[in-house]
Amino acid sequence: MMADDAARPRLGRGLAALIGDFPTEARGSYDREQRKVAVEFLRPNPRNPRRSFSETELKELAESIRMRGVIQPVVVRPLPGVPGTYEIVAGERRWRAAQIAGHTEIPIVVLHLDEKASLEYAILENVQRADLNAIEEASGYERLMTEFKYTQRELAEILGKSRSHLANTLRLLQLSPVIQDRVVNAEISAGHARALLSVRNPEAVAKRIVAEGLSVREIEAIAAAEAEASGAEKPEAMQTRRVVEKNTEIRTLEQTLARALGFGVAVKAKPTGEGEIRIRYSNADEFEALCRKLDVATA
Repeated sequence: MMADDAARPRLGRGLAALIGDFPTEARGSYDREQRKVAVEFLRPNPRNPRRSFSETELKELAESIRMRGVIQPVVVRPLPGVPGTYEIVAGERRWRAAQIAGHTEIPIVVLHLDEKASLEYAILENVQRADLNAIEEASGYERLMTEFKYTQRELAEILGKSRSHLANTLRLLQLSPVIQDRVVNAEISAGHARALLSVRNPEAVAKRIVAEGLSVREIEAIAAAEAEASGAEKPEAMQTRRVVEKNTEIRTLEQTLARALGFGVAVKAKPTGEGEIRIRYSNADEFEALCRKLDVATA
């Protein structure tokens, strides 16, 4: 999954500068002159990885806007097919808060971006500003790696994050949707969620976290006790072995292939560059369906 470094622009530094000083090296063209537009002519970005907006934080920002106005313009792009209307690329929170504050207009900077670049900017802007919860952050990383072929090393460099942070954040997507929702709703922390990856029944323990207020260390102690009782590896050793055997890039590739084929896919890669891809099917009908997917004739 390594991408050609020369073929893809680096968006991290360009985006950070774009939000501040409007650089000439930023991907896409833009209108240098700042303008104002009525709030009703802006539309939220459906690709924005951020799904939850704290009412308390919005009200606090709205109060600041009442006092000082919108200091930093919202970055937008023209909405295809709707003249005079713009889609928000970065700054949806400011747009929402401005409306709460009673503002009818908001300052904007117009970029001319395609769908791909718009998604990249939306994800990178939110991650750089730490505006996402841990699940939204993990989903943003996964989309960048899956759709645009970024590697962990490239993302770590662009975002100023450690590779271990990226790997640990991406692991949260292995949790069930029920537990992910608890993280999104701030019922449990990202630290709790990472510790739950090592217990036998994560959902049951998650309920205990909410009901009993268990700490991350207590969850780690539960995982260690379970491992010792079963004679299995300690959670720390299990995590190290998983990283060695199958890194996040390989798991992402498996997920991408599985979605494309509709069948379970396992990828085994060796340090030498050799490897194999296994596709699982359960019966003869599934085998024939798989062959049709691959455009291979059966006897």
